[in-house]
Amino acid sequence: MKHVFMGAFAGMLLLSLVAHVWVPASDPNRIKLIWACDDSPTRREQIALFNQMNPEYELTLDPNPGAFEKIMVQCLAGVGPDLYDSYFPWQTSLFARAGIAYDLTDELPKIGVDIDEIWPCAKNTVIFNNRVYGHPGNANAPAIWYNKRLFDEAGIPYPDANWKWDDFIAIAKKLTIRDERGRPVQYGFLGYWDWKSVLYQWGASMYTPEGTRCTLDSPESIAAFTFLQDLIFKHRVMPSYSEERYMARSGGWGFEHLNIFAAERGAMAIGGRWWLQLMRQPEFSKLRLGTAPLPAGPTRRIMGGARATIVNTNGKHLDAALKFIQCLHSKEWNELINKQADALAPVKKYCYTDEFLHDPRYPQEDYNQVWRDSLENAVPEENSPYVNGGTVDKILKIQTELIRLDQKSAEAGVRDATKLINEAIVDLLRMDPVIKEQYMEAVSNGARPAWDRPEDAP
Repeated sequence: MKHVFMGAFAGMLLLSLVAHVWVPASDPNRIKLIWACDDSPTRREQIALFNQMNPEYELTLDPNPGAFEKIMVQCLAGVGPDLYDSYFPWQTSLFARAGIAYDLTDELPKIGVDIDEIWPCAKNTVIFNNRVYGHPGNANAPAIWYNKRLFDEAGIPYPDANWKWDDFIAIAKKLTIRDERGRPVQYGFLGYWDWKSVLYQWGASMYTPEGTRCTLDSPESIAAFTFLQDLIFKHRVMPSYSEERYMARSGGWGFEHLNIFAAERGAMAIGGRWWLQLMRQPEFSKLRLGTAPLPAGPTRRIMGGARATIVNTNGKHLDAALKFIQCLHSKEWNELINKQADALAPVKKYCYTDEFLHDPRYPQEDYNQVWRDSLENAVPEENSPYVNGGTVDKILKIQTELIRLDQKSAEAGVRDATKLINEAIVDLLRMDPVIKEQYMEAVSNGARPAWDRPEDAP
């Protein structure tokens, strides 16, 4: 499999090496450690904490937001960072298959790290084939933000933990306001299209339990996507793409749903605790906010995840990298994550403290239990070991966006996505005899194959 990745990314190698420039070290007596991660302002304080706890090392940031292919190429070429981040289980699986993710399974007990202390939905981000390849730096699951002022002005009680989607729609309709020309002035609901959480609430799954077949075309899945599409085009409580862009431009200060919500042009929004990094800024201090769990569907399952850090197998400073993994599990790191509102601490027990529930610096934030309860209901994103997750991600982005834009019906979109993903499974089996052998063994034990006709088998 490693050779497949080398071939796939060989065309990018030269450009990556040309762009590969590390920041010069400031202290020649300290061992230099490079962490490829997004350039969130919270990273500065996190890096300072590690350096303070480990004065023999100097951790620096290589800002690589979403640079999945670049990381892959650099690590395979032996010039990658010591540490890099993974945001999805499928990314970790590709890193592991390519041989650039260090297997930490046997190392973690030696450094006092118990992987089972991590939130289950976050832990899955670093596990592939029952082996551990990293450590989450945080944990996250969605909830509903709401604007108390807009609720109060409309005379609507704040939502509680027992509300359902029918309640949500009725409230959102009352809070949606249009001008005399029908243009949106205020929306009842904003947010990214969190179809995965709704998919799980409706009892659907991406794959069969063994991961041998995509099942996104199930009746439950079609119902979930139909519901999401109806929020925009039937109930009209959520902006279409063009309306969202219009509201963001006319709001004048930012982009998309987070900015529209902060400008008080949306009464509710789906989001994460990390939004507080913006909402705590002085210019947004006027906002009176509350949070509630996602309304209940047929089930209360939602999708959770994490930003996780992986150790580069080909890195030059393994011992130092292990120190960083150890730091991610420490009390100091977890308390810092909670204080920064960089989502929630990855180690579950640090979210069950009075300090987490009630930060004296922000007494108005009386809703941290909602974020904790959301993680309790969260399940990890599904990942099949028999398909390239990058391919699946591209398929889903295209097909779900076509549903969101109403260019395809929910049923047509999920059926097309399912067909393409199952074809991608077959393609990988034809390319990789080792994975094919594992797959055929699973099928012989009763797992459903990705094909319906024998002639379509790889």
